[in-house]
Amino acid sequence: MALARYKQLVDALAAQIRDGRLSPGTRLPTLRKLAAREGLALVTASRVYAELQAMGLVSGEIGRGTFVRETLLPRDQGIDQHAAAAGVVDLNFNYPALPGQAELLRAGLRRLAAAGDLEALLRYQPHGGRPHERATMARHLAQRGVHVGAGQVMIVSGAQHGLATTVMALLQPGDVVATDVLTYPGFKVLAQAHRLELAPIPTAGHGPDLDALERLCKSRRVRAIYAMPTLHNPLGWVMSASRRRQLVAIARRHGLLIIEDAAYAFLAEDPPAPLAALAPESTVYVSGLSKSIATGLRVGFVAAPPAWVPQLERAIRATTWNTPGVMTALACGWLDDGTVTRLESEKRQDATARQAIAAEVLAGLRCVRHPASYFVWLPLVEEVRADQVAAALMRDGISVSTAEPFATSVHVPHAIRLALGSVPLDMLGDALGKVRLTIDGYAG
Repeated sequence: MALARYKQLVDALAAQIRDGRLSPGTRLPTLRKLAAREGLALVTASRVYAELQAMGLVSGEIGRGTFVRETLLPRDQGIDQHAAAAGVVDLNFNYPALPGQAELLRAGLRRLAAAGDLEALLRYQPHGGRPHERATMARHLAQRGVHVGAGQVMIVSGAQHGLATTVMALLQPGDVVATDVLTYPGFKVLAQAHRLELAPIPTAGHGPDLDALERLCKSRRVRAIYAMPTLHNPLGWVMSASRRRQLVAIARRHGLLIIEDAAYAFLAEDPPAPLAALAPESTVYVSGLSKSIATGLRVGFVAAPPAWVPQLERAIRATTWNTPGVMTALACGWLDDGTVTRLESEKRQDATARQAIAAEVLAGLRCVRHPASYFVWLPLVEEVRADQVAAALMRDGISVSTAEPFATSVHVPHAIRLALGSVPLDMLGDALGKVRLTIDGYAG
């Protein structure tokens, strides 16, 4: 059977894009022009572009048109993270490390080996962790302003697992979750897997537009809000105390569950009180030790109101049964002896030094950043396309992320996120200099 006319056109355009006859950045005809040229109905022409977009070959931009994408750049750059290939400078993913951390691991393992009840670590653990380890986590959270009993803390396999168990336990397919228009890609993946609807909230200064959130809650049945009030990824904001109180007031008026992601909160010195402290009855606080210690240490914690603990423990049981005992014991030892506190302080200093380099090299470009964060957000001028910049940098051996994995709205801004935490400090300036030259070259 002959292919439908629109399918033949999809295949023809796809072939022209893949073999370079339609080069990256080419603006395709408007829907009306395509329909007239090919003798198609307008709805059929729309279907052609929709299929090309689903294939990752074009991108539609509100008010600008439909453009050929740079196909050298992997789709959803920044979500499917992997170790950078040999010779590639990784400004895409943060895995900050400090000198001497391997020796800390050796010492910690020796201490565990000398412990009296080592065999206990080889057995199944309670789903939320052993009581004394939950108490250790609760003491750590108290230092961050989250004052909960040990029974309200569940130990999980990293913050991403904490978010996953929260979604599994407390949300249902079809639930509407308000989130920032630019947000953590891992939560987008969770929302897609669990069939949640993400409702984007625009940005207003150092935080979400709370008036827009109020309007959304009045017009839709919103079940929850996912928020990063302290060191937002990717925009680096720290919401003010007054904005946090306003967000909590909206959540209470509309019965919202608050999911507070604090993965990078340790980098902010003396931030306002967490949302979990302002609304302990409706907030799940999620964080971990991957960024503050090491990405390979998959230990995190979830703090929640007592009524939700059984549901969260069931979700932990359904996913991992329990966090590995050896890793949990190692992490708790470092929490108890002050190692985590020391590493967090040293990483704040490291991030501050890296931001100082970025400020110098990227001076004159519009940068959105926090002075102690591990990332920089670079909005690009209108004539510069993010996928072309990212692809050019990839050809030059530098991996960066575009806005695509972070965007929850239909419109994806042209911007680049630079992760500063994975490149050796003495190489960072040169890498950022290449980013600067590439962007300047496209801006012309």
